[in-house]
Amino acid sequence: MARDMNQPMAAIGEYETVLPFQAVGVRPFVISEEESNTFESLLLRLAKEKYAVVFIQEFLFVKYMSMVEEINEEYPVSVLPIPGLKGSSGAGLESIRNSVERAVGMDIFAVK
Repeated sequence: MARDMNQPMAAIGEYETVLPFQAVGVRPFVISEEESNTFESLLLRLAKEKYAVVFIQEFLFVKYMSMVEEINEEYPVSVLPIPGLKGSSGAGLESIRNSVERAVGMDIFAVK
């Protein structure tokens, strides 16, 4: 399915992580770990508003993995993890690995 170039993109996470995305046209939504309880309603709203891509800081991606998977299945939005300022936990690479394995039927990243 071709993406409409007018579809917005968003980034959800801590201020220092998501604010730089604004420079390239991505709408930042600031959520700290303490207020992450608002994440589910925000992600659902963005999916319903037909956002094309939603970047999510890894701590949220990991905490709400089952909801992220449901949104990816039910809506035409790509939800992708991004590392925070403390670095990557590996959740992003693991998500890509799992998606590719589902698509092609094998782990093409496996070391022989």
